[in-house]
Amino acid sequence: MPDNCTTDPKQLRYQIGITLIPGIGCVLAKQLIAYVGSVEGVFHESEKNLSRIPAIGEARAREIANQNILARADEEVEFVLKNNLSTVFFTDTDYPFRLKDCADAPLMLFGKGNLELNRGKFVAVVGTRNATDFGREYCTRFINDLAAVCPDLTIVSGLAYGIDITAHKAALENGLPTIAVVGHGLDRIYPSRHRDTAVKMLDNGGILTEFLSGTFPDGPNFVQRNRIIAGLSDATVVVESKKEGGSLITADIAQSYNRDVFAFPGRPTDENFAGCNRLIKRNQAALIENARDLMRCMNWSMERKKPEVHVQTHLFSELSEDETALLGYLRAHPDGVHVNELAIKTAKPYSAVSSVLLSLEFKGLVKPMPGGVYRIIK
Repeated sequence: MPDNCTTDPKQLRYQIGITLIPGIGCVLAKQLIAYVGSVEGVFHESEKNLSRIPAIGEARAREIANQNILARADEEVEFVLKNNLSTVFFTDTDYPFRLKDCADAPLMLFGKGNLELNRGKFVAVVGTRNATDFGREYCTRFINDLAAVCPDLTIVSGLAYGIDITAHKAALENGLPTIAVVGHGLDRIYPSRHRDTAVKMLDNGGILTEFLSGTFPDGPNFVQRNRIIAGLSDATVVVESKKEGGSLITADIAQSYNRDVFAFPGRPTDENFAGCNRLIKRNQAALIENARDLMRCMNWSMERKKPEVHVQTHLFSELSEDETALLGYLRAHPDGVHVNELAIKTAKPYSAVSSVLLSLEFKGLVKPMPGGVYRIIK
């Protein structure tokens, strides 16, 4: 879903139009399109035929035939094109595949930025708006550690105060794409204090919504947008939450989608972690304490970002003579070398070479491959 909308404006007016029909939500609209054969066909079908479609009836058929709907859709098309927004409809091939698995997924998404909604791993990081210093520190350290072992990762949150904005900022600082799912149209940023962060996100991630321009950030919209945060993500992590709050709603939705949910524990007397503790106690979330816990629970292999490895390979002064020799030979053979060959070339016993390789592996400088082959981490 890259920036620059390439959708046919004529098709876009019908895609937007169907989202505007009163009394027809996401589920019924999808059934209606399937019954008629296309979203454009819905608006070209006679009112009489529409009324015969199951769950439509005469009242809804009249609403569909109301030309004011397409007039409002035309206004939104103009807004999309003027502001260089990207759009994706649920029938498009680039619609987020994770959301497609959710029955109540939005018909249409509007985006701004460099949005790659189907690439890599997605983790939602959510929590209370009234975050403590401890919670913010927890969140920042968690994402810092995640970035070190899982560079192919996008952080999803809601741009709200507290944990949300902390997660976005930590992702940006670590070079991770981050997406804010908002509860309003893209003619505004809420809260306005987070505008600078939102602008920075456009280069590596961006802003996503299902709401048309002119939509205010009203309370029910944030509850509605929470299902997108949960549905976009492979896993949802609640960092800090009181016994009630939007992050717990996101966690409940994620669980209903059969997605993994995790929570950081707090002391029993700590009200700011009462929600996290309750999720864990009720087996609605798995307890995690760090990034490695998440990686292990998700069965994701841990990698290292190239810049971090580059820094480590400069630490030759901390390497032993044997480590330096093996590392030099592996550098000359980037495709990998069998441990037996290393033993022969260095005139060292197999056990000694294996011990040195293990030390280099712990330092993040070499990687074991199948069949007893080792290669340097580039």
